[in-house]
Amino acid sequence: MSDHGSEDGSNGSCGVAAAFEDLFLSTDVVEEFLRELVLSAATAVGGQVSTAITLELCGRPVTRASSDERAAEYDEVQYAYNEGPSLTAMRARMVILIEDVARDERFSQYRPRALALGLRSSLSWPLDGGDRCVGVLSLYSPRAHAFGPDELADAQRFADEAYRALSMTLRLVHNIEITEELRTALTSRTAVNEATGVTMYEHRCDAEVALALLRAASRDRKLSLDLVASEIVIGASGTPPLDGFRFRV
Repeated sequence: MSDHGSEDGSNGSCGVAAAFEDLFLSTDVVEEFLRELVLSAATAVGGQVSTAITLELCGRPVTRASSDERAAEYDEVQYAYNEGPSLTAMRARMVILIEDVARDERFSQYRPRALALGLRSSLSWPLDGGDRCVGVLSLYSPRAHAFGPDELADAQRFADEAYRALSMTLRLVHNIEITEELRTALTSRTAVNEATGVTMYEHRCDAEVALALLRAASRDRKLSLDLVASEIVIGASGTPPLDGFRFRV
């Protein structure tokens, strides 16, 4: 597996949500599925075709599966020069067909190195469901004009299958993120509610005044409101606030 900086110079850093997605996309189950898919695609198209699937993880292209070493090498050349049919297909969200690498004038840095490795034609199909592009299915051949209408239909079929599986994985990740955010919100809310009750009892005040006192303490101590609330609850009862997740959200 290889990964490299993105076209816009990203250093590969990403937010928590993106990192969570990348973790799921890097699991053995997903990788094994993609491996089986590229092998099936290579067999279906035939003609010494090599296949690979590239995903973008934290802004970097990464070859998650390849049918053989040749496909991985062709990907590597694109990553090294930050140009090539697969990267363009993924970034522009369009199918890129090179019928003869020796005659095609695109990708001036990529072409001579790809030719030296024996590549003569390629087909790059984005894994794009309309709302987002998660990667690209690449087919490489040592023969010029290797991809006709039948091969294009096969590529689309396998690309659609890969996209459906990956989008299901990403939806699962999204649902997990929502559940985690809701659990955090409920836990924080429970802590503030309990601390408000403690403050009302200690200061003989109503809920509005108690909450104002908690917010003032939060500002003065430069701590989050839920942390101040948790400290008050622990100080009064000796136990932390109730975990909001026990409400089975």
